[in-house]
Amino acid sequence: MRDLTLMNAPVNPKKLIKGALGDWEVVIGMEIHAQVTSRSKLFSGAPTAFGAEPNDNVSLVDAAMPGMLPVINRECVAQAVRTGLGLKAQINHRSVFDRKNYFYPDLPQGYQISQYKSPIVGEGEVLVDLPDGESITVGIERLHLEQDAGKSLHDQSPTMSFVDLNRSGVALMEIVSKPDLRSSEEAKAYVTKLRTILRYLGTCDGDMEKGNLRADVNVSVRKPGEPFGTRCEIKNVNSIRFIGQAIEVEARRQIAIIEDGGTIDQETRLFDPNKGETRSMRSKEEAHDYRYFPDPDLLPLEFDQAFVDGLAAGLPELPDAKKARFIDAYGLSPYDATVLVAERASADYFEAVAKGRDGKIAANWVINELFGRLNKEGKSIEDSPVSADQLGAIVDLIGDNTISGKIAKDVFEIVWSEGGEPRQIVESRGLRQVTDTGAIEAAIDQIIAANPDKVEQAKAKPTLLGWFVGQTMKATGGKANPAAVNALLKAKLGIE
Repeated sequence: MRDLTLMNAPVNPKKLIKGALGDWEVVIGMEIHAQVTSRSKLFSGAPTAFGAEPNDNVSLVDAAMPGMLPVINRECVAQAVRTGLGLKAQINHRSVFDRKNYFYPDLPQGYQISQYKSPIVGEGEVLVDLPDGESITVGIERLHLEQDAGKSLHDQSPTMSFVDLNRSGVALMEIVSKPDLRSSEEAKAYVTKLRTILRYLGTCDGDMEKGNLRADVNVSVRKPGEPFGTRCEIKNVNSIRFIGQAIEVEARRQIAIIEDGGTIDQETRLFDPNKGETRSMRSKEEAHDYRYFPDPDLLPLEFDQAFVDGLAAGLPELPDAKKARFIDAYGLSPYDATVLVAERASADYFEAVAKGRDGKIAANWVINELFGRLNKEGKSIEDSPVSADQLGAIVDLIGDNTISGKIAKDVFEIVWSEGGEPRQIVESRGLRQVTDTGAIEAAIDQIIAANPDKVEQAKAKPTLLGWFVGQTMKATGGKANPAAVNALLKAKLGIE
């Protein structure tokens, strides 16, 4: 039953959608299907490796041969519990597997083994940071285990359809949120954060291109403060960008219908990103349509608190805790900390660079120089040509005044393109910063002598000091110590 207190929760005007007859609020709930990271399927020993030839990863259980009985995979259960712990959720020591009956060619049994009334994980929450700096808490209704279906292939023949059962029986975690989301941006941020948590835990790789993380998006609209409207489910959205687009399109479709005097039919829809529209797939089934009943081949799943405690003891530091530690230990801004903890590998890289160094400078180089270049080149942190040790060495060279920040960027470019040890590069290529004030002063004197008009202008308008700094750096090949240049120029030009 939906929480009626949400109906009168404060409304953020910025998140309202303008219709022809007034403002509307979109209400969003998410059902995330996350493939469990495990070597074998939920109820059989068949492998789960991606990319196998069609029907290679299929056991007699997956193919629903007569007399074949399911045997639950202990590691899949452990992965679900780990995920529940990561979501700060209630772990249910007793859960039940049910048969969810429906008929498709890619579901050999004619039913899906899932969980209905007694899931393995109960209520939890996810803290979501939004791009504008706001944070929201999204409630988790439940997490249950279920088996995936196979895949129907319609493009292999002009007259026939084929079935690939490699995915049949693969373990899924269905993570159901409460209807706490109020905009497409919130929904995208929620899925991004949930994906990050799963990847930290190692319970799902979050690869949406392979179908390992898929979203069913429930969308309804209402006038602010009114009861929830009739929702439509957008099925199997497989990218975060498409999730945002699907919500915007569906919300506006519903608003247009209601404002024209129509009503919304509860149904399942599909999003077509090429046409930018949702279209009807089928009328929305209710629980009784699936005729749920406990699977007679599987006993209730039971475990004790010791099992849960053992899994909890092995959990890694999760994104929220890591973010708080980065802010406290390294003095980072909340924004920088959020960027760095978005991927576990990125956080580990930063910590390796920051070890024994100024955390803010390390973060600046990791976020701006490294991440910027990785994004430009389409590379992940794991593929970075610049190691954490190499980037740390560049930070050290700046810290001990061997090179300036400008020269450091040149060294970074060399390491990125050619490799090498930064300190050796600086020495072999003569990139060491000029700290000899005599040499810097000589360059400044020449510039002042050649530009008497600029000197008078700078005395009247001190902001022109920057022009002299630029000329001095140019004259010294960018090697002059910037602090020394500024100090000498101010003294010679009589600028406070």
